[in-house]
Amino acid sequence: MVQYYYPGYGQQQMAPPQGAFTGATPNTPPFREQSYIENILRLNRGKPGVFHFSFEHAVEAGKNTKSVAGVVEAAGRDHVILSEAKTGRRFLFPMIYFDYAEFGEELNYFDQTP
Repeated sequence: MVQYYYPGYGQQQMAPPQGAFTGATPNTPPFREQSYIENILRLNRGKPGVFHFSFEHAVEAGKNTKSVAGVVEAAGRDHVILSEAKTGRRFLFPMIYFDYAEFGEELNYFDQTP
């Protein structure tokens, strides 16, 4: 069995008590989104692409891959929801099966200025 690590998974976030010093100052840089795949997919919702997935198990011998030509409707930490352009079918894939995506246009990405 393959084990996957998701940073922060299962860690509970607690707000500091009211009036507590949080360390934030006027010079603290603003929060920067991290460049995890699900965040990049969310930034590019609605853009057409081809999304490739592979699976350890196969229903039929030699058929352990799936490619979907469509758009990202939503993406979470452990899943992506795609809609297929031709048929309108929707797919919910766990991210552990995601291999890569191809887009025919420039992608939106996070601001890279320091």
